Amino acid sequence: MEYQIDTSTTDLQLFKDNVLASQILVSKNAAEEKTLLDINSLNIEKSDVILHAFDWPYAYVTANAKEIAELGYRSVLVSPAMKSFVHKDGTAWWQRYQPQDYRVIENQLGNTQDFSEMIKALEEQGVRVYVDVVFNHMANEAYRRKDLQYPCAMDIKTYNDNKEKYQPQTLFGDLSEPLFHEEHFVDAFEIKDWKNTWEVQNGRITGGAEDPGLPKLKVCDYVIEQQQNYLKALKKMGVQGFRIDAAKHMTIEHLQRIWTKDITENMHIFGEIITDGGATKEEYELFLKPYIEQTELGAYDFPLFNTLFQALQKDGDMKSLANPYSVGQALFNFRATTFAITHDIPNNDTFKSLILKEQDEWLAYSYILGRDGGVPLVYTDLNPSKILTSNGIPRWTEAWKDPRMAKMIMFHNYAHGETMRSMLANKDTLVFARGIKGIVAINKSDSKVVVDIQWHKDMRNILTDCQYKIEADTLTLSIDRKSCLLLV
Repeated sequence: MEYQIDTSTTDLQLFKDNVLASQILVSKNAAEEKTLLDINSLNIEKSDVILHAFDWPYAYVTANAKEIAELGYRSVLVSPAMKSFVHKDGTAWWQRYQPQDYRVIENQLGNTQDFSEMIKALEEQGVRVYVDVVFNHMANEAYRRKDLQYPCAMDIKTYNDNKEKYQPQTLFGDLSEPLFHEEHFVDAFEIKDWKNTWEVQNGRITGGAEDPGLPKLKVCDYVIEQQQNYLKALKKMGVQGFRIDAAKHMTIEHLQRIWTKDITENMHIFGEIITDGGATKEEYELFLKPYIEQTELGAYDFPLFNTLFQALQKDGDMKSLANPYSVGQALFNFRATTFAITHDIPNNDTFKSLILKEQDEWLAYSYILGRDGGVPLVYTDLNPSKILTSNGIPRWTEAWKDPRMAKMIMFHNYAHGETMRSMLANKDTLVFARGIKGIVAINKSDSKVVVDIQWHKDMRNILTDCQYKIEADTLTLSIDRKSCLLLV
């Protein structure tokens, strides 16, 4: 079954008038005959796509640096580069989010030297390093001790007994002394009301009544100084961006005092504030709106993600994706980090209901990487969730270098900065232009869709190499069920 849609543009003449100024490369005899774009000749520069190499060992990132760059990624976001629990048999991913010390990088992913070598390898390829930072709390070590000294006395002794090992690994400070003491933490209580801003930003994140939770750091001069010392040390090593973990749990005062101009200058910084939608949604109003209004930091675009997730459901409406910012369902472009999935979604039971179906996730990426606005983040992991594809392979382990992803990144980098203009939007179908360089067409329905649009030249779908020839200023697009076109 298929159905046909007829649509037209209102500014076809503008397109025609600007064809000569287009950066689209055509053959020398284009004036004599219509020719199709040679994809291999595209003048593509890496733009801004982030690879979220979630829980990748630093050495594994180093080993893949060349391929990461060749695929068009501009930045790599790695898991927290701090001291956290290490075990000979390995540790769970969430251990990386329970800091023991900022002054040394020593965790299951590697040490300071491994981290430094990773930065150098990526720099050689023109790829930036972003780091996930955890400033809300320290590690829950109630199972082994009652005090709130970080690092613990045993770790301090290890430092002192192995100075030749740890001195070269030190980022800043004096390892013979603890970093934090009891007075640097707020009084302990469990967060119970997750819609109470004060409670969420002053209580402990716990696993339930029996769990003492993560010790919450106090907002004071000393804590701020240590956290800034850590950020400055990473910047000196070559880090160029930070993701703020658990930003929802940090007060605006804490965020404002840490992220001063000397820290943020020439850096890309974005916070994790999980909400169930955009403007008018309670979580947005309580947490994300104050963050956006009272800081200059970027954020994960959860409003857009929720809009995208709902649009791709069977009863969803693709029209909501034509201009979501205009109705408060997406963050302003330069503040947004956009995504189809984050590490919390497959790895926390609370959020697993937000995992898109495989086909729908690829449609989500075609939108995220096809649209104008925000910095796209592509998620990959080493399968901590144990979730498999329909073919029985780890779902996100190879996604970062899947040929479809590579071509979507190619399109994003090629069309980067070109204006997004809606050409068709209905319940199941979305078609938009990227300046005069490209067209994105998405069909979420279970039927093939045929769309007629006015356009100015022949096009090619870079996903399949299928050619579309223009006839009388009309381009007829055939979009298979649950599929997309990225035309150049």
